[in-house]
Amino acid sequence: MSTVKTPGYRLGTPDWEQRHPVIVGEDTVIGAAFRWHRDWLVLTSEGEENLRRPAKGQRGVDMGAEYLVTEYAAGRITPLPLADVTAPVPVLDGPVPLLHPRMPQSPTNLDRAREVLAALAEHCWTPYTGFPGADNPRWQKCQLCGWQGPRYWSHQRGRNGGLPSIHRHDGGCLGAEKVRELIAAYQN
Repeated sequence: MSTVKTPGYRLGTPDWEQRHPVIVGEDTVIGAAFRWHRDWLVLTSEGEENLRRPAKGQRGVDMGAEYLVTEYAAGRITPLPLADVTAPVPVLDGPVPLLHPRMPQSPTNLDRAREVLAALAEHCWTPYTGFPGADNPRWQKCQLCGWQGPRYWSHQRGRNGGLPSIHRHDGGCLGAEKVRELIAAYQN
């Protein structure tokens, strides 16, 4: 009876979508582990696979990395270039889809995506990607100062029916008074 020895791994720097490259050896990328809503997924040479939720007390990124290491050691997946497991920064060149490709096209998701799109417009944000749900990052541009980066709807929306925080993003924006002046919702 033979056992397959699994190599150790390290996690690379996550991209803007929070995909964590999993690296074995000196610099061999064998995939990426990332969270999508409450589940953890892995991206491999064979495509995406949903591992579901980790066991209580286990970190999802570790569950994903251990899965990748086991699959690699067994010869079921092959190394990938880092670029293949890294989400490129989106470029706006046409209409943005309403939903992220992983989001089911359900009436509830479509309605929520429309509501969020209207709220983003009201608060001077331009989304570059489809709506991924409240707890996944979405690339956006601040219409007030031009800053671009990932934002989570769960961090942008107001709480308990209130307005969103006047703090728009890291990097400063235009300052609280100017934001209040330029966005009509803060003037009431």
